[in-house]
Amino acid sequence: MTSTPDRPATTGRRTLMLSLATAGFAVNFWAWALLSPLGPLFKDSLKLTAFEQALLVAVPVVVGSLGRIPVGALTDRYGGRVMFPALSALTALPVLFLGLLGHSSLAALLIGGFFLGLGGTSFAIGVPFVNAWFPPERRGLALGIFGAGMGGTAISALTTVPLAKAGTVATPFIITAAGLVAYAILAALLLRDAPHRAVPTEPLARRLRDTLRLAVTWQASALYAIAFGGYVAFSVYLPAYLKTGYGLAQADAANRMAGFVLLAVVLRPIGGWLSDRLGPVRVLSGVFAIVTASAAVQAFSPSLMPLGTIAFLTMAAALGAGSGAVFALVALLTPANKVGSVTGIVGAAGGLGGFIPPLVMGALYGGLGSYALGLAALSLVAASALAFTATVAKRSQQRHFAVGNAAEPTM
Repeated sequence: MTSTPDRPATTGRRTLMLSLATAGFAVNFWAWALLSPLGPLFKDSLKLTAFEQALLVAVPVVVGSLGRIPVGALTDRYGGRVMFPALSALTALPVLFLGLLGHSSLAALLIGGFFLGLGGTSFAIGVPFVNAWFPPERRGLALGIFGAGMGGTAISALTTVPLAKAGTVATPFIITAAGLVAYAILAALLLRDAPHRAVPTEPLARRLRDTLRLAVTWQASALYAIAFGGYVAFSVYLPAYLKTGYGLAQADAANRMAGFVLLAVVLRPIGGWLSDRLGPVRVLSGVFAIVTASAAVQAFSPSLMPLGTIAFLTMAAALGAGSGAVFALVALLTPANKVGSVTGIVGAAGGLGGFIPPLVMGALYGGLGSYALGLAALSLVAASALAFTATVAKRSQQRHFAVGNAAEPTM
């Protein structure tokens, strides 16, 4: 074919752009998660209540989740070449503030944490950026690889406290800020938007309104709130569950949580790759069937070894693969010039979806002294998601293949 000589260069450019986007996602998520590992330290040094400590951790997460909506829309307009370096440079400012000045009072921590939420919006930049670089048949894998950048939270969890102990409280913040600035410079020099990417011309408010009218926006939001929300929920709550329910030491519970996170991160690209080959609806149907069964098993509080461990690791793999499959569905069904806007709303739903299960689990344990009912509820929610995927989402996918993007349904 005449295009063969150009193919290696094109593939190389796509690989470079995907690598840069994934690195940017990871370093911004690393920054986004800095306060959580230091929560106990701040609680002791500032005499915080349990609610104040929870608020400290929650503020950047909420801002980072909701902030994806405008950031995704801005990315549709200005592209990742502008947004990635700009966001990374801006995120470095609250990181430095928190490290150098902002850890002396709760008010300063909350102000810094609010602006630290900027790092969490990077997801809404990378998805439309990567989506534009890859052909439809390869977008699932590419977006899954990009999504593995959520492992930046694991970097923060593993390094923040050791760095603070080796130096001072400021040390992890200064190192992370340096990483953000270095990435911003690298991205400004090397990052390029895909040729012929679709650029919207409508005003921001109109684009957001039109995005909310797309059926895929609501379908993918519901599915991502369960898949990625489930991952977030267990990442936050699993150590407490294992410590309370099984009597594990804090360090052992934290290590098992790290294994859960790592498996989910690894399976996210695989979920995207499978979606390219089997279709995202089939993958999501399998994912929610697995979560339904695993949560039902765990609701009976089996022994941790081996059955409980198998149940949780199986859920981790399924939730990771499901997170990748949801964005394969977004890439498939969303008009090219609205991918960023849809991603922002779906990403916000996923982040916020992670807050509900820990609250429910904690309330049920406090009232009943058992986690069984909470896990049974998770099984029912996953079963509902399975039914939704097999009916509503399946019809949307079939309609897309039958008539193409031009007939994308609206609400």
